[in-house]
Amino acid sequence: MRILVDADACPVKDEVYKVAWRRAVPVTVVSNQRIRIPDHPLIARAVVSDAFDAADDWIAERADAAAVVITGDILLADRCLKAGATVIAHNGKPFTPASIGGAIATRAIMADLRVGAEGMTGGPAPFAKADRSRFLQALEEALARLERIAPR
Repeated sequence: MRILVDADACPVKDEVYKVAWRRAVPVTVVSNQRIRIPDHPLIARAVVSDAFDAADDWIAERADAAAVVITGDILLADRCLKAGATVIAHNGKPFTPASIGGAIATRAIMADLRVGAEGMTGGPAPFAKADRSRFLQALEEALARLERIAPR
């Protein structure tokens, strides 16, 4: 069991570390540039090239049924789900095989709207305290579920 973090824009890295330490689960923080991580044997860093989707490719190649992937990237979530991984967004909402199709469709619609509407800006809602709490609960539940399926 392990946690893979799409780290470049991840607002919950500290929460991931705390849960990992408590449950003794290894974490790999994947980014295009060197970022600070705690000096701890359970936490590893993978710095990939700055090529387009290099971090996504690294994570997707290692995602499997024993991995929990933390990402806000819908297309990466889809790839990881297809590999059997558990995938959680930064706000704690799980990506599932049942929900990923709708998420991809919404992403495409929003991209089309942004292209067609001058001055349209936006994006996800600001990250809130409730998102952090929901994320912690979702990560704990995902790890507990994996532990029941394949105890160490």
